Amino acid sequence: MSLNKNLREARRQKNDEFYTQLSDIENELRHYSEHFQGKVVYCNCDDPRISNFFHYFSYNFEHLGLKKLVTACYRNQDRDLFSRHNSERAIWLEYNGNTQGGRVPDVEDIGVHAFLGDGDFRSAETIELLKQADIVVTNPPFSLFREYVAQLVQHGKNFLIVGTQNAITSPKWRPTTSRHGRKAERQATKIANCFA
Repeated sequence: MSLNKNLREARRQKNDEFYTQLSDIENELRHYSEHFQGKVVYCNCDDPRISNFFHYFSYNFEHLGLKKLVTACYRNQDRDLFSRHNSERAIWLEYNGNTQGGRVPDVEDIGVHAFLGDGDFRSAETIELLKQADIVVTNPPFSLFREYVAQLVQHGKNFLIVGTQNAITSPKWRPTTSRHGRKAERQATKIANCFA
């Protein structure tokens, strides 16, 4: 089955579980590297076991001068074309850099924590992690894009969402910006600029 046919089928089924390529993350985030110095980065919609966001930030932890990296995912038992979804529990990882001074993350330096719930970005557990973050970087579920961005704006978080430009050109985006005023409009401009 061709990739386009797979993507059309996923769209038809309203499946928005897509994983961002490492090369796309590297190409985009290189423009923002100075903004990560001394920050806690939270990737709250990324399965840390297979996330290229976790890979990028953990392998560039020292170079970017990060304070901490937290990556979390939603537990979904449905198997599909784009995800493994074979975990019994939703988890989140915490990485504070390589304690041995190496550039490559050491397994012993990665804290693995189980959520009590399903790890949904709207849950109380994940919101507590969100409150600790300085910057949120992810590829969110685009069927929940408006709700996702509204939550980030509500908590006053800086964010960089990597994904399709269709997410911000959708008419569904406008109610979010008008409800949250000028701050959301500025955030929308930041998002639009990162897609340009």
